[in-house]
Amino acid sequence: MENNFDVIVIGSGPGGYTAAIRAAQLGSTCAIIEKYPVLGGTCTNVGCIPSKAMLDSSENYDIIRHKVAKQGIHVSGTEINFGEMVARNRGVVKQNNDGLVFLMKKNKIQAFYGLGTLGKGKKVTVKQADGKTVELTGKHIIIATGSKPSALPGITIDKQRIITSTEALYLKEMPKTMTIIGGGVIGVEMASIFHRIGVKVTIVEYAKSLIPTMDAELGKELQKILSKSGIEILTGCAVKGAVNNGKDVTTTYADPSGREVTVAAEYCLVAVGRRPYTEGLGLENTAVKTDERGRIQTDDHLQTADPGIYAIGDVVKGAMLAHKAEDEGVMVAETIHGKSHHINYNCIPSVVYTWPEVAGVGYTEEQLKEKNIPYNKGKFPFMASGRARASDDTEGFSKVLSDPKYGEILGVHIIGARAADLIAQAVTAMEFELTDMELGKISYAHPTFSETLKDAYLAASGRGAINF
Repeated sequence: MENNFDVIVIGSGPGGYTAAIRAAQLGSTCAIIEKYPVLGGTCTNVGCIPSKAMLDSSENYDIIRHKVAKQGIHVSGTEINFGEMVARNRGVVKQNNDGLVFLMKKNKIQAFYGLGTLGKGKKVTVKQADGKTVELTGKHIIIATGSKPSALPGITIDKQRIITSTEALYLKEMPKTMTIIGGGVIGVEMASIFHRIGVKVTIVEYAKSLIPTMDAELGKELQKILSKSGIEILTGCAVKGAVNNGKDVTTTYADPSGREVTVAAEYCLVAVGRRPYTEGLGLENTAVKTDERGRIQTDDHLQTADPGIYAIGDVVKGAMLAHKAEDEGVMVAETIHGKSHHINYNCIPSVVYTWPEVAGVGYTEEQLKEKNIPYNKGKFPFMASGRARASDDTEGFSKVLSDPKYGEILGVHIIGARAADLIAQAVTAMEFELTDMELGKISYAHPTFSETLKDAYLAASGRGAINF
């Protein structure tokens, strides 16, 4: 087995495997190091992929229970087999794992399984599960070790009753009750999964609304929809602690008035964000520096203070998103090979896979106001969409923020059916600097959810919505 490489990638998540594949395509010999016995990182194994599998299963169940009867379809005897749902989830993950193994072989990338530790002189030591070590040397090293769930002071995540999304996706039995600390992306997605299948869910969020990093109107609308569905949502509440009582967990929080309150549930899921994962990486053996939040510091080309060592994805600044890591992986691989590559970070979309879905790209209204940037606003409700009415998906809206003088798109924010797919058009529009008027003039198939965007563009341009 070869031990000297042009490029060594530490971490096999979306950023890592994409960087390795692109570098191999450009002619480099590559190695990829993965701490766990399977490739794919958090996204494939305990994040994006399994959560979407569970979201889809729970949504199908919810549709049968609450939606199809309105359409004259009456189903009896519907029940949840939680074990089969989780097994299907694992099957989806395995398909992705197998696909990555195939891609490594196809691109002649050598995979090493074990903890990769940086040494001096571009050396990496891989400590394998059997205790043996392998020494690798690389001309270039890409750190793509991702992130781990964050905790709160005073709360110990024991992975038994006080858990993270990792454990929640593979519970052996379906709980009856669950408290979720955090109303961000992970929190609301986990809440959706479990609430739909009959679990009593309570979300406790410190901010004044859900998904606080996104446009405020999206959070307000999502909170209204989820509350209406039966999820208890407590915003403006500061969690003080959580205690595992054996069969349940008592979570203590201060409500908006400062009054101390407790809530009990079988499980407490902590979803308060993620932190860069660099433990055991051996940064002390290099010139690589980190900031006050533990993120690896890089230049505009994602190169660290140690020449030839790069970092991408969740271990560097910016949104912790799989597609952001992928883009950075490609950029670093191409930079190493002397190719020019630029990422417009303002054009990286964010998506929440609840139902309806939530998606946004570019500036939020709050950011524009804070920066004193003038803007026009166009908004169109799904309620007024013929396609939305036909499928009984009338909740939400599409919102466009554009420059008053030139019509440049400054931001697009959607909550509604298929928002995760619709946002791609807005990303294209912003990346290639199309205007609200131009986007309102092009032809959209009728009837489609995309027409809500057309009318929002027209409204922002001053022409006004015309579709029905």
